[in-house]
Amino acid sequence: MKLRKTSILAVTVLSLASLTACGSGEKKAEGTSVTTPGMPSVTANVGEAPTIGAPSGTPPASLVKDDIIVGSGAEAKVDSTLTVHYTLMSWSNGQIAESSWNSGTPATFALQGLIPGWVQGIPGMKVGGRRLLVIPPDLGYGAAGGGPIGPNETLIFVIDLIAVA
Repeated sequence: MKLRKTSILAVTVLSLASLTACGSGEKKAEGTSVTTPGMPSVTANVGEAPTIGAPSGTPPASLVKDDIIVGSGAEAKVDSTLTVHYTLMSWSNGQIAESSWNSGTPATFALQGLIPGWVQGIPGMKVGGRRLLVIPPDLGYGAAGGGPIGPNETLIFVIDLIAVA
């Protein structure tokens, strides 16, 4: 019986050490998901399309950004032109609305020409990184909506930064 208690304690200590390491702000382990209650989970498999778990509850009222993978390359700035792979999910229905991964071709555009949630959420991201942005309607497509996105929708973007110019 003592051996079993010791084994459970060892597993608990190792689990807590792993969780502490993942929360350090450095690089999160490849293949793992980041999970905060209510927020979408996102896989961290480098070079692969992310798997995004549907969110739950009330969406956040302000911009949320979380580095799933911390890049080590050039840093994006407000005036940068970016090459990215991205996936867009709607908070309200947890459905993927579009993804550059589906075409196999990354998108390239000037950051200044994008929605405010990207303009505020991308600077500081480094090439090789993957970032989760949860964008409230006022920083997204607003009351008008856009394309497959309805009015006043909270947006969930997962962005892989490939290049910065």
